[in-house]
Amino acid sequence: MAHPSDPIASGAGHFPRQVGIDAYGNGGFRFADMSHRGSLLCLPTGMHSWAVDASASLTLASLQPVLDLAAELDVLLIGLGTDIALIDPAIRQAFREHGVIVEAIGTGGAVRTYNVLLAEERAVAGAFIAVEKAR
Repeated sequence: MAHPSDPIASGAGHFPRQVGIDAYGNGGFRFADMSHRGSLLCLPTGMHSWAVDASASLTLASLQPVLDLAAELDVLLIGLGTDIALIDPAIRQAFREHGVIVEAIGTGGAVRTYNVLLAEERAVAGAFIAVEKAR
């Protein structure tokens, strides 16, 4: 169930701009003075709910919204939750063909790196699997 201040579940479908992540854990994320329960795509078009809940569910199809914006990106950070897992080589290849670097690490490290790159005004996207405990 979405938190009452969840900007994504509020009917808008997404938060309309890309912003930094203030906190993560408890199955979601905090950003722009709001909270969102579940996984999250952080794109130049805004912050979007993402149906992926485990690294095993990560597919090229699940990343299609990011791939659709590849021309606007230099880096995609994938937060794999608490798992350390290899991602499908087809994912890396598809983004490489568009000149996008893919870094897949734990959600905590991915969120921290995303925030730094966003603050530096780099062309970055994030695909973050929600975790219960922040590290």
